[in-house]
Amino acid sequence: MQINKFINNYIIRCVLGVAICYLLYMEFPQYPPLSWSIVSVAIATAEDNDKKLAIDRMKANLLGGLVGLGLFFVPLAGLLLICIGVAVTILLGKFFKLDTCLRSAIAALVIVFTREEYAKSWIIALERVGCVLIGCLVALGITLCFDLYNKKGKRLTKF
Repeated sequence: MQINKFINNYIIRCVLGVAICYLLYMEFPQYPPLSWSIVSVAIATAEDNDKKLAIDRMKANLLGGLVGLGLFFVPLAGLLLICIGVAVTILLGKFFKLDTCLRSAIAALVIVFTREEYAKSWIIALERVGCVLIGCLVALGITLCFDLYNKKGKRLTKF
């Protein structure tokens, strides 16, 4: 029974996060990079509603996004640059003790670093960092709301 509750809560949080980001994407069509917030919220949503993990994933996503933005200005070939980005992201993630969230950081790096052939602009990379952050904030907000709801439910059952 506990596993079903876990799965149902995780499904609800993921679907809710994706829906919120999708609505933002549809509401602001002039900002196509908002579609990346959908990916970000799915990656940043913690399976077990762990606030620390949600915050660490947000930090990791921001780290990966900033590494991607920083490497945007390095004039190297795509594959070499993305490999350097992965290595730098992992090293910085270890340094900042974000070991459990390195996949999130690398995903954010790829989101930001993926260059559209029609628009090779650092503004696009910066917008993607913002969109990754929006997805993380939505995931964190949902995590905090569920945590608050669960704590209230536990307090109510004690009386």
